[in-house]
Amino acid sequence: MGAYCNEDLTSLPGYSSGAPANELRFSKHVYDNVHGNIYLDPLCLKFIDTEQFQRLRELKQLGVTNMVYPGAVHSRFEHSLGVYWLAGENVQKLKNFQGMELGIDNYDLQTVRLAGLLHDIGHGPFSHMFEREFLPKVISDSQWSHELMSVNMIDHMVDTHHIDVDAQMLKRVKDMILASTEFSQLKSNAEKRFLYDIVANGRNGIDVDKFDYIVRDSRACGLGFNFQFQRLTETMKVIDNEICYPAKEYRNVHKLFATRADLYRTVYMHPKVKAIELMIVDAMVKANSFLEITSLINDPSEYWKLDDTILKTIEIAPDPELAEAKELILRVRRRQLYQFCNEYAVPKDKIDHFKAVTAQDIICSQKHTSLTLKEEDIAVSNVKIDLARGRENPLECINFFKDYDSTEKFVIPEDRVSHLLPTTYQDKIVRVYAKKPELVEAVSEAFENFQMRTYGIKAQVHATPEKKKRRMM
Repeated sequence: MGAYCNEDLTSLPGYSSGAPANELRFSKHVYDNVHGNIYLDPLCLKFIDTEQFQRLRELKQLGVTNMVYPGAVHSRFEHSLGVYWLAGENVQKLKNFQGMELGIDNYDLQTVRLAGLLHDIGHGPFSHMFEREFLPKVISDSQWSHELMSVNMIDHMVDTHHIDVDAQMLKRVKDMILASTEFSQLKSNAEKRFLYDIVANGRNGIDVDKFDYIVRDSRACGLGFNFQFQRLTETMKVIDNEICYPAKEYRNVHKLFATRADLYRTVYMHPKVKAIELMIVDAMVKANSFLEITSLINDPSEYWKLDDTILKTIEIAPDPELAEAKELILRVRRRQLYQFCNEYAVPKDKIDHFKAVTAQDIICSQKHTSLTLKEEDIAVSNVKIDLARGRENPLECINFFKDYDSTEKFVIPEDRVSHLLPTTYQDKIVRVYAKKPELVEAVSEAFENFQMRTYGIKAQVHATPEKKKRRMM
C-alpha cells in the first residue's frame, strides 16, 4: 500500500467530505495495487488512524495460505480499504443512475463506505481459522462471530477515540455489517433496503466484499480469473428496493460464484493449507490455558491486541507450559507437517444426511494390527465447497430485468438457461491426516475401512501412494 497523499477531493465524482470546507486539507489518498488511487474521506480517516484499525495490518487476509502460496501475504487492512472504495463506487453509480428516484444522498454514500471500511474489524488471528477451527475446540457451542465482534469494536473505537459520528449512521453501519448473518434484524421493507446489500449481501450473496477478495486473492496467489465485477456494477438497477441485473448478465453472475468456488478448492481449502491450519489450531489449543487467548474475545479493549503475531509469542516464550505448542510450530517451520493420507467426496445422494467425520470414527474402523491408533494420532478435515448458498442454486435468489426501461424484476429458472451450467451446487470432502509420518499406512487403511463400512465402497479416487506410506519423520 502506498503512503497517504494530500489531495483536494472536492472535484472528484462522488466525493462527500461530510466536513466543512476548511477540513479538506486533511483529505488523503492511498495507492492500492488492485483499485489504484483510493480516496479517504475525513470521517473514515478517524477510524483508520486508530490502533484498532491498524491492527488489521497484522492479520493476513488468507491466514496461513502464504506458507503454500508465498505471494498471499496481503492483509485485512488493504482488503478493508478495497471494500470501502468499491462500496462508495457502487453507491455513487446508483446515485448517478437513479439518484433522484431512489433519494440517494451523500449521507447514504458516507454510511455505506464506513460499513465497507469496518466490516472486518472484528476478525481474529489467521482470519476465519480463528472462529471456525480454533474457537469450537476450546468453547463448546461457540456462537462467537467476527461480524458481531466488528459491531462491538466499532462502539469501542467511537468511545475510546471520541469519534464524532451520527448515532443513526452508526446504527445503519452496524446493520449493514450484520446483514448477511443470522444476527441481522433487517426487515425486507426497510427504507433504502438495497443499500444494505452492497457490503454484505444476505439476500443473494452479490456484494463488494466478494468483488474485492476474489480479485485480490487471485492476484496474490498468481491465479487467473475471468470474472469481471465491473460488468455488474455498470449495469445494475434498483427495482422494488432490490439491486437487479440485466438478464443477459446471467452467466457473468454465475462466474462470480464459480470463481469463488474455484478459489475455495484451489487455495483456501488446499490440502497442504489445511494441514498447516490443523497444526496451528492444535498449537493454539495447547497454548490457550496458559495464554488465556479466549479471555480476550469478548472485550474489545483487549481483543485488539490479538493478531497473527500470537504465533511468534508462543514460539519465543520461555515458559515450559508452552513447550508442546512450540514444538508444533517448530514442525511447521521445518515443514514436518501432518501427512495428508487421502480424501473422498461425499456421494451426491448422501450429502443431505452427511454428518461430520471425526477422528473417533476412523479409530473405530481400524482392524486389529500390531499398531493401535489413538484419537490424537489423527486429524480430520471436513471440507465444504459451494456457490455461497449451500445446496441451493444462488442464481435462484437473484432478480433480473429485461432492459433499462423495465420496471419488472424476475428470477430466471435454471431450466431456461444453458444445460452446460452445473446442477449440483455443493461438494463435501472428507480429508484425513496422520499427525506422524510413520502412521500414514495405518491411518490410510482405517480410512478405507471407514468408507467401506459407511458407503459400501471406497469412495476415494485412488489408494494412498506406497511411497507416502513408507515415509518416516
